[in-house]
Amino acid sequence: MIFSPFGRGVISAVLAYSLWGILPLYWKLLAFVTPLHILAFRILFSLVLVSLLLLGMKNTAWLALFRNKTKALLLILEALTISVNWGLYIWAVNRGHTIEASLGYYINPLVSIILGLIFFKERLGVLQWTAFGVGSLGVLLMAFLSGAPPWISLGLALSFGFYGLLKKKISLSVLESLGAETLVAGPLGLALLFFPYGNFSDLSGLGVSSWLLLSSIGLATTLPLYLFGLGAQRLPLSAMGFIQFISPTFQFFLGILVFGESFPARNYAAFALIWTAVILYSISLKKRPSPKIPGTTGS
Repeated sequence: MIFSPFGRGVISAVLAYSLWGILPLYWKLLAFVTPLHILAFRILFSLVLVSLLLLGMKNTAWLALFRNKTKALLLILEALTISVNWGLYIWAVNRGHTIEASLGYYINPLVSIILGLIFFKERLGVLQWTAFGVGSLGVLLMAFLSGAPPWISLGLALSFGFYGLLKKKISLSVLESLGAETLVAGPLGLALLFFPYGNFSDLSGLGVSSWLLLSSIGLATTLPLYLFGLGAQRLPLSAMGFIQFISPTFQFFLGILVFGESFPARNYAAFALIWTAVILYSISLKKRPSPKIPGTTGS
């Protein structure tokens, strides 16, 4: 069973989402530089690594997309939305908001359901509507208990939701997509290195070990994406939809058990509603076709 296509798909998907789930540990190790610098290096080193991989595969066909004005515009929007998602996530983790970040990725499938309804006229089943209603109630309860909307969670869910919406318009493999997006975002990455918030001179005193840690950011981005691609090829959407919740669950427990973030007992009521929505959503995937939720999370 483990060597069947389905078994290999499960292993690949679980590894991908597990790596995304423990990625906050890596962002914490990079806390010696600003979140904007981490984002800059993630864009630039991912671009270098993925470009080398695609060149090694003699794959240059994806570059032709830039000759199509409509698709080039979509790629620009994709690059901006994933950059916002990456940047917000890195900032949230390194500023002590890992739990709020995990909530964003629990909410994301519900956002994608509504985007599919609005932009693709997809029909929702009773379970999906129920999941959306219960999840929305959980978000509202979280806002009421904390005294303010969960902006970090909503920002991550919406930015990744719209990223997934844009990706449905362009058919590219995982590596091709990342290559195109980081190529477009490359100038932004370079600009962030010199942004006044974190002047480039701040990096001049870093040692060899720090630079090695920073340079591995391309691998930390690309490896789970590659594993996700393998899993997505071999598994039905219902299986991927269920497995994807490994990532925010890991993030949630890292925030509480490892990073010692505050999580008042009253908030468990809101999270219980959101987890209930997740379960209903997962069940709905087995009942009927639903909008595909991209698994390339903004982690």
